[in-house]
Amino acid sequence: MKTTMKPPVLGFAANSGTGKTTLLSRLIPILDERGIKVGLIKHSHHDFDIDQPGKDSYRLRKAGASPVVLVSSHRRAVITELSSTEPTLAEQLYCFPVGSVNLIIVEGFKHEEFPKIELHRAELNSPLLHPHDDAIIAIASDSHLQTSLPLLDLNNPAQIAGFVIDQFLSSKIND
Repeated sequence: MKTTMKPPVLGFAANSGTGKTTLLSRLIPILDERGIKVGLIKHSHHDFDIDQPGKDSYRLRKAGASPVVLVSSHRRAVITELSSTEPTLAEQLYCFPVGSVNLIIVEGFKHEEFPKIELHRAELNSPLLHPHDDAIIAIASDSHLQTSLPLLDLNNPAQIAGFVIDQFLSSKIND
């Protein structure tokens, strides 16, 4: 895979409760076993703090430093104060230096235009997203659907990994 190019970005889009995180927590190890280094961006609609009151990083951020990079021999966290406007996916891609990953998986940002796999669970009776999103390239469902898109088994992460590698990533290498 070329390391001078930006890594491909693939979203997993679904209504709440469909099991996006559950699927991704099973899919990512399979991709890793197959030699695909995955980065992930997860959009949250909730406010959150990664550092805690009383810690140096918290005090320095509250003093006005932004971004704050907290680093150890085990991991790095970049804490950046954002404006109150909704962040865009493009603004988040800077976190992945060229060559650091082979694929960026995105959970969320479903209303933005980038390739996505729609997840659909029949029991939720949620409307399908793909009729209104031309960027959806496949559907992973727990039931049979009438669609011209590739239909994957939502409960078979190995099959979904195969699609990601054989169809999605292989088409990006040839671009």
